[in-house]
Amino acid sequence: MAGFRALAQQVRNPRLVATQRRTALRKCLERFAPYGHRATWHHLCTRAGIATQDRDPDPERLMAALDELEEARAVWLAYEEEFAARRRREKHDGIRQPSALDDWHRRTWGGCDIVPCEAPDRHPSAPLPMVLRSMIEAMEAGGCRSDCPVCGGTRFVWREELERYPMAGPVCQDCGIVAPVSILTSEALRAARGVRTGRVYAAA
Repeated sequence: MAGFRALAQQVRNPRLVATQRRTALRKCLERFAPYGHRATWHHLCTRAGIATQDRDPDPERLMAALDELEEARAVWLAYEEEFAARRRREKHDGIRQPSALDDWHRRTWGGCDIVPCEAPDRHPSAPLPMVLRSMIEAMEAGGCRSDCPVCGGTRFVWREELERYPMAGPVCQDCGIVAPVSILTSEALRAARGVRTGRVYAAA
C-alpha cells in the first residue's frame, strides 16, 4: 500500500491523467485527514476551487490542494516529534500520569480527526496549517477557556449523534469544529448543553 509521500508524487506526476491524480489525492486523505476524510476533502476542494464531485479537475488546482495538505502534515509531524520527546523526558523524570493533552494525542494518533467537524460541509475556512497550529497551541497551553480554540467564537451547541468520533460534543457555531471538552470551562459546556440538538445530517 502506497504511503503519503508516494501518493503525493502521483498527484504531481504530469504523465498521469487528472482523474488518476485526483484519486491519488483522495488516497492521501486515508493517511492524513485532520477534519476526517470527507470534511478534509470538502475543505481542500473549497479552498482550491474544485467541485467536490469533479472527476477531471484542473491539475494545478489539485496541486494547490496538495500543497496545503502537505504543509498541514508537516505541522502535525513536527508536533508529534515534540510530543514524543516531551513524553520521554517526563518518563525519565518519573511523571507517568497522562494529561488531557496525552488523551487528545492518543485519539488523534496518525493524523485523522485531529480537529473533528460537525459535518463534511461544516469546517473552518482558514488554511489547514493555521487551524492545526491553533489547536495544538490550545491543547499544549492547558487550562480551560470559554472560546473556540480555532476561531475564537463563543457560541457552542451540544450536538448528539455526530457522524464521527466524538459522537457528541460542543460544536462551535462559527467554524463547525467539535471542541475538546477538556479545554472548555464548565460554564461554556453548560451553555452548550442548554441548546442541545439531535443528529445532524449533511451532504458529503
